[in-house]
Amino acid sequence: MTVVVDIAREADDALVAAMGRLVPQLSSSNPAPDRAALAEIVSSPSTTLFVARLDGTIVGTLTLAVFRIPTGVRAWIEDVVVDESARGHGAGEALNIAALEEARRRGCVTVDLTSRPSREAANRLYERLGFVRRETNIYRFTL
Repeated sequence: MTVVVDIAREADDALVAAMGRLVPQLSSSNPAPDRAALAEIVSSPSTTLFVARLDGTIVGTLTLAVFRIPTGVRAWIEDVVVDESARGHGAGEALNIAALEEARRRGCVTVDLTSRPSREAANRLYERLGFVRRETNIYRFTL
């Protein structure tokens, strides 16, 4: 089985259903986006939603956020998730490579991401792809 990665262009039934399956595997505290939220994500010039398919079924997603700040064009990889049943087939790697290529194409200087330490396989993947762990503090303010 070969993983195929492309960019979601519309919030169709397959994408809505896939996010309903995938988001709970990523976060127990946030609901899956509805069709309207997905339509906003796929139509925004600052976000690119990548989907990974195995045998035509969406088995993973990754969101690339690109933005300009005074020091250059930056990018963040967010909400990477691969269905538990499809792990080990290279979907996570293919999603990240596609996102890095898009960030490069859009002139980004860096691409950042965060990953919980408990996600050991994901952290190994990021390091294998060339991401370097930074000595930094990540802060969050909940509104």
